[in-house]
Amino acid sequence: MGLSERAFEDEAAGLPARRFAFSLLTRVLDQRVTLDEANEALASVAARMPPRDAAFARAIAYGALRHKGALEKLLGRYIKQALPAHGLAAGRVLLCGAAELMVLAGKSHAAVDGANRLAVATREAKPFKPLINAVLRRVAAEGEAAWHMMDRPRADTPDWLWRRWSAAYGEDAAHAIAEAHANPAPLDLTLRDPAGGEHWQSALGAAEILPGTLRLAAPGAVETLPGFAEGAWWVQDAAASVPARLLLDLLGGGAGKTIVDLCAAPGGKTMQLAAAGARVIAVDSSAGRLKRLAANLARTGLAAETVAADGRIWRPDAPVDAVLLDAPCSATGTIRRHPELPWIRDEGAVTRNAAAAAALLDAAFAMLKPGGVLVFAVCSLEPEEGERQMEAFLGRTPGVRLAAPDPARFGLPEAARRGGFLRLLPSFAADRGGMDGFFVAGLVKNAAMDAPFSGG
Repeated sequence: MGLSERAFEDEAAGLPARRFAFSLLTRVLDQRVTLDEANEALASVAARMPPRDAAFARAIAYGALRHKGALEKLLGRYIKQALPAHGLAAGRVLLCGAAELMVLAGKSHAAVDGANRLAVATREAKPFKPLINAVLRRVAAEGEAAWHMMDRPRADTPDWLWRRWSAAYGEDAAHAIAEAHANPAPLDLTLRDPAGGEHWQSALGAAEILPGTLRLAAPGAVETLPGFAEGAWWVQDAAASVPARLLLDLLGGGAGKTIVDLCAAPGGKTMQLAAAGARVIAVDSSAGRLKRLAANLARTGLAAETVAADGRIWRPDAPVDAVLLDAPCSATGTIRRHPELPWIRDEGAVTRNAAAAAALLDAAFAMLKPGGVLVFAVCSLEPEEGERQMEAFLGRTPGVRLAAPDPARFGLPEAARRGGFLRLLPSFAADRGGMDGFFVAGLVKNAAMDAPFSGG
């Protein structure tokens, strides 16, 4: 979002802003699409609004989704009977109003009045206006104490995720993960030239979170930041930079190496590899996403070959030195920046993505020269997509060895090594703002393997 969910003063935006927030929330929850997709679909609506009102609307929607579980628990204290099936829109109006009161800490009269006017303007919610008014007035008058006493991280985590994380990491770690998701992700920048780190720390008012990765203390509009126009950096979470760091470490550098970046868009890892001097072939199934990658390359002055293709089928013309596969997954490691994910995903998404990633892994390994390096990564907290995926691959694949990474080499001494794999949790570096959740594994193809290669 680029703005803190508490970035607004008490003055209230008008009805259009609250209608936009309601529309975003409804589109996400009813159509089970991401906030990015909802924002794109409603871009023309936002374009007709003053920028501050559009930002206010997004803050309501993001806050409502980040704290949906706790807000609904709070609202439940003041709703005597569950809303009927035809009261869905009223529930969304209540959620928006409660988010404005509790998350944005808006003025009580403005939030309650705004929700009442939104209900009147929403045909399905209008019959529930008396209820909406009464409930939000009680939330405004009495809710703050209950809000602060509540275990909000647990309430904001759906049961299906809580069970999974508790089983995988223990209940204390699951709670720490949920606490990390309670706040928006900070803005991290990967430098094209890490040698310029001190200059850009000063120019951006940033701190080094990992070598070559800066974290902004007060993020603003990305396009207005120093260094954007000249392509000195790109936006990339600190954890997302680790797979390419590991690959370059295993290769002993990128100069003169040919590397395939599978599932490459929007291009952060491609740019890391290109900046290290590698010849990069960036493959992605989405031509539209590759356009964004190409734009990022142009801005940073870096070069890579782009290919729109299914990585399970595509092959390079000759075996390559390395493949980086950041595979499709449930993305539960990115909930800090995508707070809608717990409410639009389910356990089925984990299974579906794991099957696709297994096929990509097999294809990626087949692209390697003998002695070549494969780094596999997913921005997921789910073992089926990380540890179990890799264990299954090692079990079915001859001629491969695991290259266990040393977390300290990447500035992550607190990272866990589980069975030779690297597991990053959102709760790591909590005192510095945390990071995305990632699973990363490094593999090397047996140098004695000389199976025939079927190129593209």
